[in-house]
Amino acid sequence: MTHTTSPPFHIAVIGGGPAGLMAAQAATEQGARVELFDAMPSVGRKFLLAGRGGMNITHAEGYQAFVSRYGRQANRLKPALDQFGPQKVRDWVHGLGVDTFVGSSNRVFPTDMKAAPLLRAWLHRLREAGVQFHMRHRWTGWRDGQLAFATPDGERRFTFDAVILALGGGSWARLGSDGAWVPLLQGQGVAVQALAPANCGFDVDWSAHFSGRHAGEPLTTVAITARDIDGLTIKRQGQFVITAGGVEGSLIYALSAALREQIAAEGSTTIWLDLAPDHSQERVFEEVTRPRGARSMSSHLQSRLGIKGVKSGLLRECLNAADFADEAKLARAIKLLPVTLIRPRPIDEAISSAGGVAFDGIDGCMLRAMPGVFVAGEMLDWEAPTGGYLLTACLAQGKAAGEQAVSWLEEHS
Repeated sequence: MTHTTSPPFHIAVIGGGPAGLMAAQAATEQGARVELFDAMPSVGRKFLLAGRGGMNITHAEGYQAFVSRYGRQANRLKPALDQFGPQKVRDWVHGLGVDTFVGSSNRVFPTDMKAAPLLRAWLHRLREAGVQFHMRHRWTGWRDGQLAFATPDGERRFTFDAVILALGGGSWARLGSDGAWVPLLQGQGVAVQALAPANCGFDVDWSAHFSGRHAGEPLTTVAITARDIDGLTIKRQGQFVITAGGVEGSLIYALSAALREQIAAEGSTTIWLDLAPDHSQERVFEEVTRPRGARSMSSHLQSRLGIKGVKSGLLRECLNAADFADEAKLARAIKLLPVTLIRPRPIDEAISSAGGVAFDGIDGCMLRAMPGVFVAGEMLDWEAPTGGYLLTACLAQGKAAGEQAVSWLEEHS
């Protein structure tokens, strides 16, 4: 059957984040008539919030390295990324009339750094293409084979030829990603891995003195060594922030999957801080043991190794007085200072979430337990670090789901 002789397929997209919007675009481009539903008063809320500090769209590193950032689910995401990877994402943004540039860390941004103009141009194009938007429609599952929604005017039900679910993960409930869909799918026999915080901070049992003095202070030029769930050592350099009750920031987020899994397995995990990553262990030992005359050890460390403020505070916090006074132990601690993480911060504080619909339960993007129902984006069981990886994979999966929904309908019409 061709689209010219049959009425267009009627597809519902539930969820107005990047994956849902891209699914609507892809299905419309394949000739379908699309209606998009979202519980919030407007779409793309998390997308706009993510753009507050500069809208990081994707990442410009080599493609193999890019795909590897998705960890153990990299192979599951690769088919969608092969079709709509970082360069295609940039081309798509340019096609909406927004220029991009590559920042110093290889992150890609719109020239004006803003998310709003990009979202406006995208929504304008979707409306022109005929996508119909239903706001304040909270999906509540299926009733007698129909999709049911709670709206300000009471329950509404709809019938569609196919459904694409792009309901997000479990972080940022106030922006719509609240994980309320989990029991709805589990009730239909769909396997869902428990949602967990990703790109999140962790709790540390700081003393009141250290916390009161250093909360909010950034640690720049620091490296962390940690273990992953398989016992392998990972080391990364970057920066993070001391909080009143723990640690957060980009370097911590980059390691959060491994740290979270370690805590789940063992009850806590230890990270080792290198407070002088630009100096070798030998150099640090040499400087610490250098004669210092009447100077205190703190001012000696500051003048010889630049260790002061929060770094100095960490040494005092994590070492007892005897070890701080022992030059060999102090030198070792500067390069390998153990800090115990007790638990991840709650999922609603996390930038994103892990867990979700198990890949074993889907063919392409379609739920095995529910033919004609497709899933995309963060509600699937994958995670990625910040740096444009989350957004790129959501867009790629949305595109794949939109195209597969129409292909499936063509095969079954």
